[in-house]
Amino acid sequence: MRMMLKAVYDTEAVNEFFRGGGTTEGIDQLVESLQPEAFYAVNEDGQRAVIAVFDLADPSQLPEIVEPLYQQGKAKVTVGPCMNLEELKRGVEAAVRRMQDMQGQSTQ
Repeated sequence: MRMMLKAVYDTEAVNEFFRGGGTTEGIDQLVESLQPEAFYAVNEDGQRAVIAVFDLADPSQLPEIVEPLYQQGKAKVTVGPCMNLEELKRGVEAAVRRMQDMQGQSTQ
């Protein structure tokens, strides 16, 4: 299932990491484990953040993915399913049909 992960990192934890000579190794590991179709570095409320869109084959993979973000970056992590435009359109069309069917049944 296509998922979107957003990790908002604790500023002081990341600053300390950089002061200690940290490199992009953590990001490289995240990208390697997710193999994302999209990956962005963004700013959220003045904090460093990343957004990744990836395929989750099995929900049991989530702890392996998010735990390093919690432990190393003291990140606030949000993960949930997401759709591309084509999938959204299919879903909306199906929802409209279902709502019309339900309305038709309630008037009978």
